Amino acid sequence: MSADIDDTRSATTALAVLSGLSFCHFLNDMMQSLLPAMYPILKDALLLDFGQIGLVTLVYQSTASLFQPLIGLYTDRRPLPYALAVGMGFTLVGLLTLAVARTFPMLLLAAVTTGIGSSVFHPESSRVARLASGGRHGFAQSLFQVGGNAGSAVGPLAVAFIVLSSGQKSVAWFALAALLGIVLLSRIGTWYQQQARYPAVRTHSLREAAPLSHGRLYGAMGILFALIFSKYFYLASLTSYYTFYLIERFHVSVWSSQVHLFVFLGAVAVGTFAGGPIGDRIGRKHVIWFSILGVLPFTVVLPYANLFWTGVLSVPIGLILASAFSAILVYAQDLVPGRIGLISGLFFGFAFGMGGLGAAVLGYLADATSIEFVYHICAYLPAIGVLALFLPRVESTASHGIIAVDPAAMRNSLKTPAGVLARPPIRGE
Repeated sequence: MSADIDDTRSATTALAVLSGLSFCHFLNDMMQSLLPAMYPILKDALLLDFGQIGLVTLVYQSTASLFQPLIGLYTDRRPLPYALAVGMGFTLVGLLTLAVARTFPMLLLAAVTTGIGSSVFHPESSRVARLASGGRHGFAQSLFQVGGNAGSAVGPLAVAFIVLSSGQKSVAWFALAALLGIVLLSRIGTWYQQQARYPAVRTHSLREAAPLSHGRLYGAMGILFALIFSKYFYLASLTSYYTFYLIERFHVSVWSSQVHLFVFLGAVAVGTFAGGPIGDRIGRKHVIWFSILGVLPFTVVLPYANLFWTGVLSVPIGLILASAFSAILVYAQDLVPGRIGLISGLFFGFAFGMGGLGAAVLGYLADATSIEFVYHICAYLPAIGVLALFLPRVESTASHGIIAVDPAAMRNSLKTPAGVLARPPIRGE
């Protein structure tokens, strides 16, 4: 009876941790999405061209890209439970800098600071999400990711309804959200620190997947990186330049363009949440294949659509394309078990880097040609998704269900003889 009560309490606590992480991801990405959502405002206020806007995105994304794998590699060896709160602190500083930026170098400084915040937040929070997953890794990553994508969708609305009317300085008010995130992440860090005391919890992931040969492993990772390239290069065309595309081609207002961007990012949030659980059920390889290649018919038609159909097409594009990342990340974690921080850092970092590089390249291409030409070129990027057909079938053997670890079993696991991998029983076994 007491064991069942402990199981229930552990499951409830783990679900609360996942929900808290998702909410903090919402806050983090909402604040970080303010920067690209403000591009039309900053372009006029600071007299920027598309190339400079692309450079801002490149600086932000590259900062996150370079630091995330390093942080993930370090925390695989030495966990830093309170690094999550520190990362949110960097985001807070970046917001305050953005609120008072009056020159291009100061804008770049705001981009660097927020990029550092993102680089600290994502690898560690992804590790905590997997720790609390109980084997339902796709569900846990999707719940975590949907918070971030929902936050990214709310950012443009916040700009449309608050920053446009109150001015650039009003961005400073969003620092209150960062303070709330710091408080919540400090509590999650305390839970994480308690879990890290039990070797069984830390090491059971080492036996989750059957090993592949080095050749097949490197080949699979190369394919996954190619898919991330196609996904985030295309997403860069929408997240950074969709508002400009709508304004230039259809002559809509800045407010209307922000609402259209919100619709697209809302679809991205829904697609993100759907991809993980579906991958848990039917296999992540199938989700990866469909989420990249399946979006191709819609992206090819988009540049020829009128305003109404452009808005309509942005919904399935966001839904289908966004379902990929959770499945790709968990698939990669299953390929290299025991290196959760490194893999999370690599893929978050590469995604950020490709998004930044894509924004910079597409910005200069838009200056040299036109914003409409950019969308004609990017329409065929999802065709790279055909590579997913060559991914090996690798599924985690971990049990399903939200984690419900018996505390007594945790204590007993400390007595396990050296060299023997063990883990506490998970509810339902």
